[in-house]
Amino acid sequence: MDYIILAVIGLFVLFALLFLRMPVSFAMFLIGFIGVVAVVSLDAGFNILAADVWYQFTSYSYSVIPLFILMGEIIYRSGMADKLFEAAYKWIGHFRGGMASTTILTSAGFSAVNGSNSATAATMATIALPELSKYNYSKSLSAGSVATGGTLGIIFPPSAVLIIIALQMQLSIRDLFLAIIVPGILLTILLIANIIYITFKDPTHGPAGARHSVKERLISLKGVLPIAILFVFVLGGLFMGFFTPTESGAFGVFGAVVIALVTRRLTFRKFQIAISSSLKTTAMVLMLVVGAIVFGRFLTVTGLPNALAGWVEQLAFPSIVILLMILFVYLIGGAIMDALGFLVVSIPVFFPTVVALGYDPLWFAVILCVVTSMGAITPPVGVNAFIVQGLAQNTPITTVFRGTISFIIVYIIFIGLLILFPQIVLFSI
Repeated sequence: MDYIILAVIGLFVLFALLFLRMPVSFAMFLIGFIGVVAVVSLDAGFNILAADVWYQFTSYSYSVIPLFILMGEIIYRSGMADKLFEAAYKWIGHFRGGMASTTILTSAGFSAVNGSNSATAATMATIALPELSKYNYSKSLSAGSVATGGTLGIIFPPSAVLIIIALQMQLSIRDLFLAIIVPGILLTILLIANIIYITFKDPTHGPAGARHSVKERLISLKGVLPIAILFVFVLGGLFMGFFTPTESGAFGVFGAVVIALVTRRLTFRKFQIAISSSLKTTAMVLMLVVGAIVFGRFLTVTGLPNALAGWVEQLAFPSIVILLMILFVYLIGGAIMDALGFLVVSIPVFFPTVVALGYDPLWFAVILCVVTSMGAITPPVGVNAFIVQGLAQNTPITTVFRGTISFIIVYIIFIGLLILFPQIVLFSI
């Protein structure tokens, strides 16, 4: 059997297993191992386990993953998201649609220490939905802003998704973190601008909240100042070249513990939960890496990525058309499964093709992150929408998706800007 055909069959079987609810890591590992054995030999399959997987797990680069995850868990368990929301509301809550804008702004801040779409959406749903209901916001705007705010979870560094993308594409973690900050801020501004536009057209969607004094606003910053200092110290040290990514993560964990203890918001029980949750999340991420390694080796020995790249180069279509087709696949993938899982499955397939088309790998990594994140609110199976619907009392899923439509349009406009003006990503590198 032609190896390319075997690789395509492997991909179809992989997605069949995913639809049958098999964990992504196990599905990739199983198909990859069987595929290598079928194409090469049983010894080659075991050699991947003995050599490649061991090499990756003993790589210094991967030690950054559990550290940043633990930092986020400690801050999350310390209840810092409440302080972020309170401060953001006191500064912008008095504007029309201010509570929904506060939700987006808080989601962006929380994303910087969390790194998960679903976790950000669930946390903000718990905090923001009762407040939005209290101020008589429309259910569609309330649910839509919470679900959309959650999409920022994987965009702002230090995100585990960004780290995995960097490692899989062999990019500098520092460069990718730096490249996505300006796009992330711009996206946040556009999402808030969309809320302002919606409430300007129809004020009943989002009435203005209470106005707070300058003194109250300044006092509210005390709650977020420690996190801001930690964020600037950890990422600033990384960007300035003072720390390696792993050292940056270690300083982040230390700083998070100090902040939590000084503010007396971290009990021993909460610390135990943070450790346990970090171990589980790290194990999940590393198992995805194992699956991606084995599956990637299978695709490599069949020659599918290079064959696909060569075939694409010969097409009469402009490169932008092919790029849009690939991005559409990522949009669908982000809608039907967790962003990290789909990215580790698909990067070995599409990355060589994009490089062959002449696009900058760093720019493509940022585009991937944004498009996959957008999938989490895209009908009919956007993951974040269902998370919010599960936490929003008496809000049907159709209402949640109706609330996300205008934000999806903003995402499309934003992606268009990144494609037209790649320097938005690359200017700082």
